[in-house]
Parts: sequence; C-alpha cells; structure tokens
Amino acid sequence: MQESFTYKYPHPAVTTDCVVFGFDGVRLNVLLIERGNEPFKGSWAFPGGFLNIDEDAPDGARRELLEETGLTVTNVEQLGAFATPDRDPRERVISIAYFTLVRTGEVAGGDDAAQARWFPINKLPELAFDHQQIFEQALERMSHFLKLKTGNFLSSDFTYEEIDMIYYATLTR
Repeated sequence: MQESFTYKYPHPAVTTDCVVFGFDGVRLNVLLIERGNEPFKGSWAFPGGFLNIDEDAPDGARRELLEETGLTVTNVEQLGAFATPDRDPRERVISIAYFTLVRTGEVAGGDDAAQARWFPINKLPELAFDHQQIFEQALERMSHFLKLKTGNFLSSDFTYEEIDMIYYATLTR
C-alpha cells in the first residue's frame, strides 16, 4: 500500500530554462523561442518548460530544448534557480536555468513554441517572464568561464582562437 503524504505548505511547480549561446564564426547569438501559448503568447523566451516528476533537471532542460527547437545538446552548465514569487502569472514556479554554447545551426519551433530563432546578443527582443535577468546572468557566467577556458558547457570543437573571439563578444555587446 502506497502511503500518501499531506503537507502544510503548497508545493511550487518546477521548470527548466535553457540559454543556448550560438557562435556562427563571426558573432555570438542566443536561441529564443516565440511562445505559442499564454502566458506571454507571441513573446520571445528561452526554451524551457515544466519538469516531469521522474526527470532530472538537466535532462528536463535538454528535453524541452529538443522539443521546442529541434536542437540536441549534451553539455549544459547549471546557472541557478530563479524563484521570485511572481515570476510566472500562472502559479508559483521556480525555474532552474542552464546554459550552453554551440555552433549555430538550423532550428525550428516545435511543441508549444510557435518558432525558434537565433538573435545576436546585442539585438534581443523584449523577453517574457524574468528571462532578461536570466540572460544577463548567463552571459556574465559564460564570460567568466571563457576567460578561464573552462566549464561543462564548452564542447571540445571550439578552438582557442574562437573561444577568445566569443569571450570578447561577451564584453563588447
């Protein structure tokens, strides 16, 4: 017999968001999706969504990224938790954000994303939820790791020259 539990406190929902930086050989971009559903339908946001009950958070971030953009990544670095009580108008939602760096490639909106598109980091549209704050922190953290040439998000197919180019792009946006 499975024992059920009741708690005095309500449980928040948990989501993951994935900030994907993309290098096209010249400039640094970030991957955004146009939201196909409310809240913020028609607004731009990072790929992400609700975590499945039996899913590890990094796996959830990679799953949502694949479902919403068609992009598969292996290396993600945890950025942090974003937990402002009113960050999502639907309910109390805590998001665990991740970031990664890839070479830009074809993406397409899927699942609840109307479209997916790369934007230069210095020409972002207004972002939904608290995603501007998430972007700023991800850019700062990635810049720090690039300066040190370290981090789980960094795949081995980038040359030192490219890493330096990307690092300077984070400083001059």
